[in-house]
Amino acid sequence: MIIVNIIPLLFNMLLFLKYHKMLLCVSLLSWTCECSAMAVCGAGRRVYMKLFTGANYSSFSASNEMNLIKQLRERTSAPIKDVKAALVDSNWDIDAAQKELRKRGIVLASKKSSRTASEGLLALAQNDHKTALIELNCETDFVARNDIFQHLALSLANQALLLPNSSSFNFGPQSLEEMRLNLQHPKINGETTVQNAITEVAAIMGENVKLRRGYVMPAPSNGLVSTYLHTSPQPGLGRIAGILSLEVDGGKTQVDALQRVGSELAMHVVAAKPVFLTKELVSLDALENEREILKSQAESSGKSQMAIDKMVEGRLRKYFEDVVLMDQKFVMNDTMKVKAVLDNLSKEVGSSVRIVSFLRMEVGEGIARQETDASEAVAQAA
Repeated sequence: MIIVNIIPLLFNMLLFLKYHKMLLCVSLLSWTCECSAMAVCGAGRRVYMKLFTGANYSSFSASNEMNLIKQLRERTSAPIKDVKAALVDSNWDIDAAQKELRKRGIVLASKKSSRTASEGLLALAQNDHKTALIELNCETDFVARNDIFQHLALSLANQALLLPNSSSFNFGPQSLEEMRLNLQHPKINGETTVQNAITEVAAIMGENVKLRRGYVMPAPSNGLVSTYLHTSPQPGLGRIAGILSLEVDGGKTQVDALQRVGSELAMHVVAAKPVFLTKELVSLDALENEREILKSQAESSGKSQMAIDKMVEGRLRKYFEDVVLMDQKFVMNDTMKVKAVLDNLSKEVGSSVRIVSFLRMEVGEGIARQETDASEAVAQAA
């Protein structure tokens, strides 16, 4: 009788153990899955908050996190790794994370300010009274192609138009640094100083970004300023620039003719790399230095002194053709010189036309980097 009563009891005990064993397995499986999720998708923060704070993090699903990362990435253009880290540190508050990214970026930008920046772009801006050209440098051409960097360069060129002047002049970055600027870009907005805007763009790009130099050329009272930008990703930007001022004597100004020839001459300046406008403007130091070099080369030939003198004079004429704008062969038609081009333009306009001044500027010139000669490419484009 006792045995009969024990059998159901044992059966119930077995069922009880089996049931709790299943619960234990389910619990272990659930814990394993959650640990895997922590390792794979970074949900450790949510699990911790569930277990120890009781906070409701159900709204922060993986898809919501990815959405916030995407939004902040679009706002700042910062690397995804930095974007996610800032969001985690800011409890997934996107505005706080954006501020945190800016703080980190500005500190990083200051650390990178000593690095060589030889890439970048030239930006050009014009109004009825003057033309301004600036050089904005960065470390790689990848950043130079970035929309924010290009927007900053164009904004700085327009800012340079505000500088007071009555004649052509070069200026350094200090001339613009304290001026107020509003970039009005979707990713950078609000009024700040030029220097702070450059620092903020450097923080976003993760590279050294610096305003190197600029040039302002006023428009003549009776003429115009012509420009040409080589390797131009968009209007107003390029890697090499040619600018020249054409003035017409008297009151006649045929704008169409001046603009046509002026654009061709600006392209010529980029391709031919003139240094002086006329022979008379060649500095004595440059002339004596070239003469000494040519004399040394001629003497190595072993010829007589009279022959050496003739060789030096002949090579000096070639030197003038290389460096003097008015004596150079015109890149658009090498059967004539630039002086002849101006003579023909004067006949077409009906008044004497002269070049007042010119400028050639190239990104990174004078900075240690791999030199590239764009003259042939410009000539072909012409």
